[in-house]
Amino acid sequence: MLRFLTAGESHGKALSAIVEGVPAGLPLSEDYIAADLRRRQAGYGRGQRQEIEQDRAQIISGVRYGLTLGSPIALSIENRDWANWQEVMAVELPPGPVEKVTGLRPGHADLPGVIKYLQDDVRPVLERASARETAARVAVGAVCRRLLEEFGVRVHSHTVAIGGVEVQVKGEPDWEAVERSPVRCADPAVEKVMIEAIDAARSDGDSLGGLLEVWATGVPIGLGSHVHWDRRIDGLLAQALVSIQSVKGVEIGGGFGLARQRGSQVQDVILPVAEWGERPWRRASNRAGGTEGGMTNGEPVVARAALKPISTIPKALPSADLATGEQVPAHYERADVCVVPAAGVIAEAMVCIALAQALLEKFGGDHLEETRRNWQAYLKTIGPRAGGQ
Repeated sequence: MLRFLTAGESHGKALSAIVEGVPAGLPLSEDYIAADLRRRQAGYGRGQRQEIEQDRAQIISGVRYGLTLGSPIALSIENRDWANWQEVMAVELPPGPVEKVTGLRPGHADLPGVIKYLQDDVRPVLERASARETAARVAVGAVCRRLLEEFGVRVHSHTVAIGGVEVQVKGEPDWEAVERSPVRCADPAVEKVMIEAIDAARSDGDSLGGLLEVWATGVPIGLGSHVHWDRRIDGLLAQALVSIQSVKGVEIGGGFGLARQRGSQVQDVILPVAEWGERPWRRASNRAGGTEGGMTNGEPVVARAALKPISTIPKALPSADLATGEQVPAHYERADVCVVPAAGVIAEAMVCIALAQALLEKFGGDHLEETRRNWQAYLKTIGPRAGGQ
């Protein structure tokens, strides 16, 4: 079973993660992980924090001579900004008075967090609830991406909308164009309007949300299962994506749009063998987003996530003070204007994690070669089955 944990606060010494269940023998390097961490820090609309940090995950354990050992992989990402927060985030109680954050931010973890954990200061909640934690998730996702690549699975993302500016998606995007775009949009004309919308929000002291879409290609038929609710791959993908900070909605394939159509209009017709091409059991369309009955069906897995505008904005909303209950402006710390482009990279990481978990559940293996043998043997069984075999 593949599983992971992250630890660390936004302005603490470091973020860390432990990944358990990766088979031995998988080629893995710090440089490989660093590529996704750099992508996460990019994107138009990011704040000043990205100018301070230069995220790089140090592999502490679980890898020797460039190959995984089968033991837990420990990763550590330094927070360079901690140098400016050593007193605020000190492990030991400082000798002098502690400045408390009491101006609650609507839309953040502040109020429910302090109530749940019996705090009189918002700082302990906002530090861990911060999306800075996703740097550790992206590092874990890179490990899972490296595993998926061994089985021909590729995971990409692009920006569908920022605020009210939306690109019309027709088929799989040009991923090279996406990576060149500062907002991760393949359409240059729409990219320009998205940038203008971000600039306008920044000028107004506001923030913007939007939509992102993740594609996973090369996914084999049969990951996940129909037999239990918690093994359904669409449910696992939805949970993975909605766990990202600011994500408020997830749809697989045609999603909510399918609810407005008739059944004859939304099903993905199964093509005869003469029209399959290189992969078996192809479809005439992919409205289901690569999943049926809780399992992958061999088509690209396509999922969208909707992000609300982030809660920390310069034009502070009216709120209440934690200590007195009186009206005060919401607390503000430097923040991004729009995180949708960066969130696409985080969403890729979470999809990689969910698919890697499902792949290892299906094929097992303590060493990569064992997993590969199981996978290859399975592929031999998925053609037409005359006589019920």
